[in-house]
Amino acid sequence: MRPDTPSAGPAVVASVLAATGLARAVPLAGGGRRSLFSGVNIALAPGEVVAITGESGVGKSTLLNVIAGLDAADAGEVLIGGRNVAALAEPERAKLRASALGFVFQAFHVLPHLSLARNVALPCLLAGMNAADALARAETVLADVGLVGRGGDWPAVLSGGELQRVAIARALVHRPGLVLADEPTGNLDPETAGRILDLLLSEARDRRAAVLIVSHSEMVAAAADRVLRLSASGLVPA
Repeated sequence: MRPDTPSAGPAVVASVLAATGLARAVPLAGGGRRSLFSGVNIALAPGEVVAITGESGVGKSTLLNVIAGLDAADAGEVLIGGRNVAALAEPERAKLRASALGFVFQAFHVLPHLSLARNVALPCLLAGMNAADALARAETVLADVGLVGRGGDWPAVLSGGELQRVAIARALVHRPGLVLADEPTGNLDPETAGRILDLLLSEARDRRAAVLIVSHSEMVAAAADRVLRLSASGLVPA
């Protein structure tokens, strides 16, 4: 792992992701707001893997949502491929996510009314790929995550760990330049977790994707180029 500073990272022009001054607060039940984090600066270059750790409730998942443009930041800006996410209208943000971003949600968000292959193929279909090619690529990526021949199955018959693998396959199928992964190995046995981590690393090393992983896994931390810890005052080296 390389040493880091809170704002360390490649120059914006060389970055897949460049976020500066991000802040986010959440409303309290009795009124008012509680700050989750502020002053978050991070940049990722092509082929770089960064892990983020932090205590429960500090806002790690929220930070990923803000970076993806799914939640609005209270301050700061996010550039993905040089484009300011907040400055885009929602249809344009959706197009950016569909083309440039792969997101592994902690809650999976696998659609129950679609087969596994169609769940995984969805980003390719949204990007305009023809159905036959999209489904063929989906079957290949399902095999990569250990679900060979399972494309015709329905989500209802899968375990939590299998659903996690479907979510990972869906995030990688369209070969995005930036992958955001929220606890991608958290529901997996050690052997499968190692396989999934290898797949994420290959996206970085072979396809030159930038990969940002929220994880408490020591295995993930050991494999990352940098490990940062999120606190209320921002990101610091772990």
